[in-house]
Amino acid sequence: KIQSLPHHLEFKLEDNNKKSLRELLLERRDNTSFDLLKIASKKMQKRINKVYAFKDAQKIGLYYPIGSEILTQDIIQELISKGKEVFLPKVIGETMEFRKIEDFGSLEMGKFDIMEPKDDCQVNQDLDIIIVPTVGISPTGVRLGYGHGFYDKFLEGKNIITISLVLEKQIIKNIPKSEHDINMDWIITEDRMFQTQK
Repeated sequence: KIQSLPHHLEFKLEDNNKKSLRELLLERRDNTSFDLLKIASKKMQKRINKVYAFKDAQKIGLYYPIGSEILTQDIIQELISKGKEVFLPKVIGETMEFRKIEDFGSLEMGKFDIMEPKDDCQVNQDLDIIIVPTVGISPTGVRLGYGHGFYDKFLEGKNIITISLVLEKQIIKNIPKSEHDINMDWIITEDRMFQTQK
């Protein structure tokens, strides 16, 4: 009979698994050419508009892309032109809050070299839906992020619909789930969109 590991060691193991998985998936995504990324992002933009929850939402949280993340600028632009309220995250110490932007002029370079809403942008945590940056995801919606836990902390106890935009090659069968991890509701790739089977 295999002895189970002491609790704190199990966590260590899980963290290490996540860390190596994150590195592997980031490398996989970083190897995508910018042209391919642009094409995939365009396809996802078309698909996301078919999700009723997204179409009906008035207050939408998004991220401004860094590195090889799925490009969201066109989605942001489209939402603003449709008169939707668009919110982007700003990191304040250990937490993250969402602030409303009027256009890209509402942004400035913030922590982690990410474009963030300026200080005078209005804070609102009561959003309908959030597009969550994702490094990897399982078909059941277990998300691998960057390891800071900002989104899991923010989403805890809130009834906000979540969408992950990921490349098909970022979907993997098993991702170790920690107790504070929040599952994603929708996954949209360059090839398909589906609700996660929780």
